[in-house]
Amino acid sequence: MYIEQGYKGNHESWRYLVGILVIFIGWQLLGSIPLLGVIIVKSLGGENFPTDVAGMSKIVGSNLFLFLMLISFVFGLLSTFLTVKFVHRQTIVSLTTSRKKIDWKRVFFAFGLWGVITILITGLDIFMSPEDYVFNFKLIPFVILCIISVFLIPLQTSFEEYFMRGYLMQGIGLMSGKRWVPLVITSMIFGLLHLFNPEVEKLGYGIMVYYIGTGFFLGILTLMDEGLELAIGFHAANNLLTALLVTADWTAFQTESLYRDISEPELGWDVFLPVLVIYPMLLYVFSKKYGWTNWKDRLTGDVKNIETVQLMEASESKP
Repeated sequence: MYIEQGYKGNHESWRYLVGILVIFIGWQLLGSIPLLGVIIVKSLGGENFPTDVAGMSKIVGSNLFLFLMLISFVFGLLSTFLTVKFVHRQTIVSLTTSRKKIDWKRVFFAFGLWGVITILITGLDIFMSPEDYVFNFKLIPFVILCIISVFLIPLQTSFEEYFMRGYLMQGIGLMSGKRWVPLVITSMIFGLLHLFNPEVEKLGYGIMVYYIGTGFFLGILTLMDEGLELAIGFHAANNLLTALLVTADWTAFQTESLYRDISEPELGWDVFLPVLVIYPMLLYVFSKKYGWTNWKDRLTGDVKNIETVQLMEASESKP
C-alpha cells in the first residue's frame, strides 16, 4: 500500500508537475547559489573558474566544497517537504511509509548492516592492495569532515530517497496504475542523474550498471517493505562511509577521508559485485527479517484505486 499513500493527499497530475518544478528550483537553483557565489568570489580574486568537481574542490577547499554542495540537497529536501505539505496536502509520514508512523528501527538496521559490510569490504581491499592506497589522515580536516558528513550527508541521501522513491514513485504509480512502471522509471532516472559524475568519465558508461542497479535495489526495498525506511538507512550509510573512508581525484566526493585511492581507475569486479551478488543477498536478508511475501504483486501488480483504499482504511478503523 505504499504507492497508494499518495491518495491521502491531493493527487491530480498537474500537482506533480508543479511539485517537480518547485523541487528543481529549490534544489538546483536556490541550493546552488552558496557554492556558485563562493566560486565567483574566488575567481574574481584571480583564480581560474573551475569547470569540473576536482577544480571546484581545489579552488574552494575540500571540506567547504563538500559543505556547500550538500547544502543544495538540504534545499531540495525542504522543497520536497513544502511541496508535499502545501501542494498536495499530504503528510510526511504518508510520503515515508504505509505504516502509521515512521519505523526508525528499520532505518538504523539498514544503516548498520550496510555500514558493517562497507567497512569490511573497504578494509579487505586496502589489505589486499595496499599499493593502491595512501593513508590520508589529518586530524583537524578529518574532524571537520566528520561533522559536515554526519549532519548533512543523511539529509542529502534522504532528499534523494524522498524525491525518487517517495514523491516520484507515488506520483508515477498513481498515474500509471502499475507498480513496475514507477520502479523502472525512478531507477533509470536515479542512474541517469549520475551520468555527469566524474566516475563515468574515468570508468566509462559501464559504471551506469552500478548506478541504475542501485536504483532498482532501492526501489525494490521500498515496494517490498511498503516504505522508505530501509532505503533511507542504506543510502545514508553508503554515502557517509564513502565520504569518510576513501576518496580519489576522480570521484564526485572530494574529501579529507582516511585513505586516498591512487590506483589507475578501471571498470572491474567491484562495480558489478554489489548489483549481481551483494544486493540480492541483502534482499534475501531483509525478506527473512521482515517477512516479505507476494513479490510479484508488490513489484508488478496494479495500484489499488482510491475507492478501494478508502474502504480498506474504513475497515481497519473499526473496533
